Amino acid sequence: MPDVAIRVENLGKSYQITHSTRSGYKTLQEDLLRLLRQPFSRSASKRETFWALRDISFEVKDGEVLGIIGRNGAGKSTLLKILSRITKPTTGSADVYGRVGSLLEVGTGFHPELTGRENVYLNGAILGMSRREIERRFDEIVAFAEVEQFLDTPVKRYSSGMYTRLAFAVAAHLDPEILIVDEVLAVGDSKFQEKCLGKMSDVAHSGRTVLFVSHNMAAVQQLCSHGLVLEMGKTVFSGAAGEAIDYYLTSGAENIAMTDLSERRDRKGEGNLQFTAVEVCNAHGKPIQSILSGQDLLIRFQYHCNQPAARATINLAFNVYNIYGVLLTNLNTRDVDKMELPIGEVGYFECHWPHFNLRSGIYNCALFCEVNGRIEDWLQSAFQLHVEDGNFHGTGLLIGREQGDVLVDYDWAAQPDAQLAIQS
Repeated sequence: MPDVAIRVENLGKSYQITHSTRSGYKTLQEDLLRLLRQPFSRSASKRETFWALRDISFEVKDGEVLGIIGRNGAGKSTLLKILSRITKPTTGSADVYGRVGSLLEVGTGFHPELTGRENVYLNGAILGMSRREIERRFDEIVAFAEVEQFLDTPVKRYSSGMYTRLAFAVAAHLDPEILIVDEVLAVGDSKFQEKCLGKMSDVAHSGRTVLFVSHNMAAVQQLCSHGLVLEMGKTVFSGAAGEAIDYYLTSGAENIAMTDLSERRDRKGEGNLQFTAVEVCNAHGKPIQSILSGQDLLIRFQYHCNQPAARATINLAFNVYNIYGVLLTNLNTRDVDKMELPIGEVGYFECHWPHFNLRSGIYNCALFCEVNGRIEDWLQSAFQLHVEDGNFHGTGLLIGREQGDVLVDYDWAAQPDAQLAIQS
């Protein structure tokens, strides 16, 4: 069909894994003696069939940008290798209609003894570019990589950053009808990553069909219109990119999102009320394994109380620290005038954090509870918040790491002032 760029039907890929039943390591002498004594015996081993992909079916329309997400080992890279014709499927079929360019591993095909200039031609040829195409895009590739000064130096003398910049620049300036991309935005420093994302955005919005694999949910959110979630080699969700990201963040998070505090022995306080668990949820109360900056957050603090009260004066708080131990914020009931609360024998307190405004990273949180003027429970390093960059400002643009940990809602405007012009 002319409007379909990729069609995958019941695709599967299996590998044979051999497990030796022999105990320990044997020396060469021991192996030779065994062959002399039992020349026709085979070494004891057990074979297992491992399915990296199984029963995968989907279609990608012309000009569609599909984000493929999943945890490590889900089968994402195997799927892209099959679509790139690097490996054959075991079952099913994968039909690709159009010229394919693949960015599966940045730097594949670079020769350390050749110069940067020579490797541009070599790598371009490996990626399917003609010599005329390479010459036409050569200056653009070199300018993007920012290695003009070292272009005639063997790449074995390049730093890892220079090497990856040049490799990405060659791959990113392909002109295929279908572009297959696997985690290439994880190269270089933050400034170059932002530059790479801008280039990928240009490709994604140019009308070309793109398959994009990344653990960067903000990049998937920005670049992709649709999403496919893989889990243990199978498709578990297919739909709009935002819905796919939400499914990925919430699936299997019930245990990951819950921090058990019931056995903690490093707590301070009277102990009549103690926190037993902390659960991080999205705005709908569903547990999530990591937070996207910009999303609405709900944190539940489960507790057990020896002295229930229909109404008590209570102060709850949790402090959020960055990895260097610097206090970023304190969220407490006193500042929002929520100190008169009922307390049961068991229950939970909820803290709603709208439009979560911290950057990607891991944040340590301390937890505190005071009832009727007495400290009942106080835990340092009670739980952690795992955060990924999201579309905080709603613009679809990533925010540079150098802009700090805390994000702020703001706007800019210009107000021409004729009176000010007269005075000046």
